Amino acid sequence: MESLLKFLLGFNAPIPYFFVFGILLACGLGIPIPEDITLFAAGVLSYYGKANVYVMIAIGMLGVMLGDSMIFYLGSKYGVRLTENKKFHKIIPPAKFEKMSESLRVRGNRLIFFARFMPGFRAAAFFSAGTLGLPYRVFFLFDGVAALISVPSIIYSVYYFGDQVDRVIRIIQGIEHGIAGAIFLGILFFVMKWMIKKRKRQRA
Repeated sequence: MESLLKFLLGFNAPIPYFFVFGILLACGLGIPIPEDITLFAAGVLSYYGKANVYVMIAIGMLGVMLGDSMIFYLGSKYGVRLTENKKFHKIIPPAKFEKMSESLRVRGNRLIFFARFMPGFRAAAFFSAGTLGLPYRVFFLFDGVAALISVPSIIYSVYYFGDQVDRVIRIIQGIEHGIAGAIFLGILFFVMKWMIKKRKRQRA
């Protein structure tokens, strides 16, 4: 984190925009770079006047959505053929892909929304959605709504509270914990719904 910031702070606009966009694009493709750290860095760059915060938010949204769309496209275009490639297994292990595919069949579109907040499963979920033939407009809607929550909230909170980095980190953690809680409640809801339906079928 510190090394990334020092590197990026050495440049003036528009160079930081290109770096943030490129890193977020790589994150969306499953490269193991924490997306939150990149968004955090985007907020710090805005705070120090190296970039305009609103332009940075737009760049962040563009990078996130393009990265997500590319891995969705790979799933829809190449699907099963790619999953059989050993090199692909290093990015998305077969077990993780099968798990996400099953979750998509059971939970449907809602999983796309929640997957945006789950870095370890995001790439697998989006690739699975493409492979299973989910319409792109549906994918874009659910992923876009989730991105509209996460991207601006992280970048702008870092920009606004730039002189209180520790406080910013706590705010971001609070957002993530809140999202994690919502995901847990969502899963609990579907489990309870499934159990009720199962009991009704048994009675019938």
